[in-house]
Amino acid sequence: MRLQNLLYAQDRWALLAIFQAMDAAGKDSAIKHVMSGVNPAGCQVASFKAPSPEELDHDYLWRCARHLPERGRIGIFNRSYYEEVLVVRVHPEILARGSWRRELLEGDLWERRLEDIRGFERYLSRNGTAMRQVLPLRVARRAAPPLPRAPRRSGQAVEVLGRRPGGARALEALHARLRGGDPRHGRKHAPWYVIPADHKWFTRIVVAAAMVGRAGGARS
Repeated sequence: MRLQNLLYAQDRWALLAIFQAMDAAGKDSAIKHVMSGVNPAGCQVASFKAPSPEELDHDYLWRCARHLPERGRIGIFNRSYYEEVLVVRVHPEILARGSWRRELLEGDLWERRLEDIRGFERYLSRNGTAMRQVLPLRVARRAAPPLPRAPRRSGQAVEVLGRRPGGARALEALHARLRGGDPRHGRKHAPWYVIPADHKWFTRIVVAAAMVGRAGGARS
């Protein structure tokens, strides 16, 4: 609460916490527990489900951008724009529901979207939004390496997406980037915290530390 009061009083920065996880990884409980210690008047949570017709009529970053916190406040994203480089890739019918011009979908659409996301995160940092991106993983339940390190679709587990045609390739492409295969992801201004989630108490401690910038495991 003290740090939140300082954030509000200074009115120089906003804090955006992004939570991505598979089913039963403890994402929702971590958000509820860690954020129970802040004043709800200065904190807002946005959950991103399947896109609505209105959202499909805008650019794909619009629905996240409209929920960004103002300076002095804390914003929490339960899933985020990373869904747009995984879910849509495996479920092209989502794109088909939008009124996209065909030429905008040609070529390496996913690489362009990842480039857009990198630019979007740089833009947020340069305009006073500090970011923390959290990916809880239940390591003990993952038998087959490599460990998945990618977001999931609203209402569907990553395992389900992986069984779709092209799903495994889409997952691995994003895994490589979040594991550090692409140095442009996991930068200082938008670090990823990949956290073992087999023990809730440990997950919550690391998430709390990440929110105040004290966790040593950030990807920078």
